[in-house]
Amino acid sequence: MQATDLDSSVRRDLLSLDKGNAETVARHLVMAARLIDDEPELALEHARAARQRAGRIAVVRETAGVIAYHAGEWAEALSELRTARRMSGGAGLLAVMADCERGLGRPERAIELGRSDEAQQLTADEATELRIVVAGARMDLGQYDQAVVTLQTPELDPARVGPASARLFYAYAEALLAADRSDEALKWFFNAAAADVEGDTDAEERAEELAAGYDDEFDEGEIVPGGLGRDSDDTDPTDATPDDDKR
Repeated sequence: MQATDLDSSVRRDLLSLDKGNAETVARHLVMAARLIDDEPELALEHARAARQRAGRIAVVRETAGVIAYHAGEWAEALSELRTARRMSGGAGLLAVMADCERGLGRPERAIELGRSDEAQQLTADEATELRIVVAGARMDLGQYDQAVVTLQTPELDPARVGPASARLFYAYAEALLAADRSDEALKWFFNAAAADVEGDTDAEERAEELAAGYDDEFDEGEIVPGGLGRDSDDTDPTDATPDDDKR
């Protein structure tokens, strides 16, 4: 593990420190990045050590915030990210901050961040990530239909692939399912699975489970003359009208 393993832009930000301290801070940041997925608590120890030595450098505070977020330390993460944003300006990691508010049981504040002036500055994947968090906050409040609407953007295109699209499609499927729109949810879980070229989500498994649930319901239905299930009405199937609620 070498300080040179750190991204060059971050190393440049550390040039204001004396050489020995910069080397130590860089090593802590490298270790934090390496441990974040498998040992987030240990990664947080390294991030805190870096912050103690270089607390006036925005990228160090931002890194400490991100690591704290992954470790589930919502209040610490939010504090660090706010500090980093004050130091560097700009919108910062607004989606992460909003998700911290959710973690702290404050979904209303997450929604407010989604309406902020800073949120309007976000583009592409950053804007999508914030929408996903805001939709989650709506669901926390039981506002399932509003969550669905929140995610209905031009980026909701099943022809797209990649991690951001997979997460958006997955979140949309979750919102549809919560809104009792299971048929559409199944379709979007399949879309998420197709977009998830890196295997970051369990969309394929969710789609299979939901589809299996439909099969079980059909198998358990009592078959009556005419092929109608027990829970169906007695209307002739040929009289059925198309579902006009395809939103």
